[in-house]
Amino acid sequence: MLNGHFESAGTSVEYGDVGFLFPVEELEATVLQHRDAQLALADVDGSDVIVVAPTSFATSYLLTQHTLTVIPVDSLSTAVRARIADEIDASIEVFDLIQIGKWNSDSPNHSLTEFTDA
Repeated sequence: MLNGHFESAGTSVEYGDVGFLFPVEELEATVLQHRDAQLALADVDGSDVIVVAPTSFATSYLLTQHTLTVIPVDSLSTAVRARIADEIDASIEVFDLIQIGKWNSDSPNHSLTEFTDA
C-alpha cells in the first residue's frame, strides 16, 4: 500500500527532465531519506510536493527501487530550482518538497494468517 504523496502530489516532473538531481548524494542540498523522509512527507499537504515520475519501464523500476528521498525545495541552489521550474507548470515557490521513490507500508500477509489456527 502506498503512503506519502505519490498519488496526491501537487505536480510531477518526469525523471528524464530532472536527471541532474541524480545521484542525490552529490546534491548540495538537504537530502532526507528513509524515516526522515517519511516524517517530512507526513508534515506537508500533498499539494506542496513535487514527485519525480517515471518516463519508461526502466525508470519506473529505478524509482520504485530508489530509497524514499525528500529534498526541501528551499535547500536547492537557485540554478537547480530554476531548472526544475522550467519543467513544471506551476511556480516552484508554491512547493515545499521534492519526493523521489515511493513510501510503501507493510501490509499483513493474510494468506499465511489463515493457517495459524490450523
